[in-house]
Amino acid sequence: MTEKRHAPRVDAASALEYHARPRPGKIATAITKPCETQDELSLAYTPGVAAPVRAIAQDPLAAYLYTGKGNLVAVITDGSAVLGLGNVGALAGKPVMEGKAVLFKRFADIDVMDIEVSSPSPYAFIETVASIAPTFGGINLEDIAAPHCFEIERALVERLDIPVFHDDQHGTAIIISAALINAMQVQQKSLNDVKIVCLGAGAAAIASMRLLIKLGARKENIRMVDRSGVIYAGRDKLNSYKQEFAIDTGLRTLAEAMVGADVVVGVSGPNLISVEMVKSMAANPVVFALSNPDPEIDPTLALESRGDLIMATGRSDYPNQVNNVLGFPFIFRGALDVRASCINDEMKIAAVMALAQLAHEPVPESVRRVYRRSEDDMVFGRHYIIPTPFDPRLGERVPPAVAKAAMDTGVARIAYPAHYPKL
Repeated sequence: MTEKRHAPRVDAASALEYHARPRPGKIATAITKPCETQDELSLAYTPGVAAPVRAIAQDPLAAYLYTGKGNLVAVITDGSAVLGLGNVGALAGKPVMEGKAVLFKRFADIDVMDIEVSSPSPYAFIETVASIAPTFGGINLEDIAAPHCFEIERALVERLDIPVFHDDQHGTAIIISAALINAMQVQQKSLNDVKIVCLGAGAAAIASMRLLIKLGARKENIRMVDRSGVIYAGRDKLNSYKQEFAIDTGLRTLAEAMVGADVVVGVSGPNLISVEMVKSMAANPVVFALSNPDPEIDPTLALESRGDLIMATGRSDYPNQVNNVLGFPFIFRGALDVRASCINDEMKIAAVMALAQLAHEPVPESVRRVYRRSEDDMVFGRHYIIPTPFDPRLGERVPPAVAKAAMDTGVARIAYPAHYPKL
């Protein structure tokens, strides 16, 4: 299983050609009602459109009946942290937002408008999003730099009555948590007891550690490491989000923190972890090297360095890909289907558990064909701890779990859909 699987290489010319032809971009709008006759035109626009206008004016929730609001998500960025490219600006982030729209539609049949906001401040961004929010059934925040992303999401969650979800935070946290729960089971360890090193201290890192704590990890067992080393109590110039994970310790470097660690979660940058650091970890360790496209350590080298290691990356050409597309389309699908007013912690945890459980079940042959892997190669264990993105069962398991959690916590506004499995 240490053999490297090479994903198709994509050169810039091919990528530009793909995005330019036969028409620019990756998404478009579609008409969902017939409009071929004078009568149909009169229904689509004036005078017929006055009827739903009056209905919505009397009852705003009628917008879910007479418009596309209930299946429409806004994917919104300020362009301040686009992929690994940094602060490229709002307009340059548009191809990524369109790509996110493709994933929403392909995997969960959710319509998307991508919105790129040139904003001078977090406050201005918040005001812009809040002002346009009535159009949508949900808001997916994307590629917004920390620490502003925390402030932006918190403010919008408080102000809006529709789901607001920063995927770089919570989507990543949900997939990491599901994979780690299963990795702990394979390695016969408990999340409550393991020593965790988190390499990175941005949005994904902080959200992931917060969710793992809700699932049973202990904050005193977490060592968070940023560019300046271990985040320890008393260190200068820590923002409030990093301060949350400052601990009393004499450890100062990543190498020191990794000695005896059970788990390393890397959400930082390439080639920061050495083979020697992996060898210094506890027995039966877990390494999630999630920097893309180049992980914190080459998986082949890590796996060759010790046979008791569970390895995960963000790449499709290795086993155990931690990929946000396992989560956000299906989480929004469940939230939209019960018109949830938010995506709360219980809904996130429900998604975690649904994803973790699915990896224990036999994998359909159709999925094995996509990944060119044998039946023995995709059985729950060291090299298969998380489902793959093209598993059709994701849409069957995750949305109902999220919808049920929304109902159980009182944030759903309509009943559990009839086409979902019975409660």
